[in-house]
Amino acid sequence: MSQFDLIVIGAGPAGYVAAIRAAQLGMKTALIEKHSSLGGTCLNVGCIPSKALLDSSEKFELAQHHFGEHGITVSDVKADIPTMVKRKQGVVDKMTQGINFLMKKNKVTVINGWATLSGKNSVKVDDKDEYQAKNILIAAGSDVIELPFAKFDGEHIISSTEALELQEVPQHLIVIGAGVIGLELGSVWRRLGAKVSVIDVADKPLAVMDSDLGKEAQKLFTKQGLEFYMNSKVSGVNVEDGNVNVEFEDNAGEVKKLNGDKVLVAVGRKPNTKGLNLEAAGVEVDERGFIKVDEHFKTSCDSIFAVGDCAPGPMLAHKGEEEGVACVEMLSGQKPHINYDCIPWVVYTAPEVSGVGKTEEQLKEAGIEYNVGKFNFLANGRAVAMAESNGFVKVLADKKTDKLLGVHMIGHNVSEMIHEAVAIMEFGGSAEDMARMVHAHPTMSEATKEAALAVDGRAIHS
Repeated sequence: MSQFDLIVIGAGPAGYVAAIRAAQLGMKTALIEKHSSLGGTCLNVGCIPSKALLDSSEKFELAQHHFGEHGITVSDVKADIPTMVKRKQGVVDKMTQGINFLMKKNKVTVINGWATLSGKNSVKVDDKDEYQAKNILIAAGSDVIELPFAKFDGEHIISSTEALELQEVPQHLIVIGAGVIGLELGSVWRRLGAKVSVIDVADKPLAVMDSDLGKEAQKLFTKQGLEFYMNSKVSGVNVEDGNVNVEFEDNAGEVKKLNGDKVLVAVGRKPNTKGLNLEAAGVEVDERGFIKVDEHFKTSCDSIFAVGDCAPGPMLAHKGEEEGVACVEMLSGQKPHINYDCIPWVVYTAPEVSGVGKTEEQLKEAGIEYNVGKFNFLANGRAVAMAESNGFVKVLADKKTDKLLGVHMIGHNVSEMIHEAVAIMEFGGSAEDMARMVHAHPTMSEATKEAALAVDGRAIHS
């Protein structure tokens, strides 16, 4: 029977990063993955492939509708969907090969198969081979949520996985869920020519983010052609003669119907903890299936730990990576720290949406007095020069201390801009600190400086 210092279950971002860090720290490490391809949901059917299609579809839309504004004349622009999907798969293949290389480089033993716990220090793979370890780290990730009245058939009622593999543009794509996945994939197929309708029970898209971002996103995406039905609850989905009928009830109680050829169910994800035989080691889960952990990621079994999507907290790849690293560093005697108030959120639509820290709604609910500074990209020279003047930066600071409490953005490339705010908040900085930083001109990041100045009512360019 093979013996290891650490066995990691799941080769997604949380798992493979944890395995690499454990190996760097001198642990004999095994990484068990049920799929032949490493990288988990994020790399294979999530973050990376969706960004590849988002980029391709955005380039198509620019060529089709916006190059003329820049004096670039093109004609007969067409989208070759199979080639786009093939390129996307090429990106995935390249990245998974990179992870294989990292496993070999760091001498991590990769074992393919379905892992189940067989004790507090042992794991079985495919119910045959058994492996032992001093500690076990569960990083099993998450899976799509299926609605009881909209069972996935892979053809008409699809998940994000199938939405990344479509070989032709749907005529009418109905998206259930106005969260990150729904908006990103809805944007891809809308740009490529589909009619896209989005239904959600919330009163605005991106309900977990700052309210102003959701309102602005709905306004801008509606202008682009997305059709929104907010405050609406889906009650039935049925396939008939190759079409899908979706019935839903709006906030006023009126029953409405939509008919399309594809329905994308994007109502969230659930922890991938079933089938791990957690009870064999006494590992407890909560009512939603998340593995219960303490502040050191330890489960109810003192030799088993859990990180990433299968543990409580936001289901974000970067959150999982940081938890994986922190967990194995703690096991080696180090004292790492994760500030969960400084984990950024990003939506890779066009314009992009990002945020970090508290939302205005959270501050109100907590009774925290705050000041708001806001600056529109319409007054930013670089944004105007790039024809990317939609959106704004919003800064929230403590009314008494000026400590930065939250920063929220919607606009071009804000996925990269948000990290200035993350860094300042990580060091306990203030809006004044952000305002006093010298920002290169002309850059879109100047909008961040101006929003910080606006907290104190002294923005220069608005």
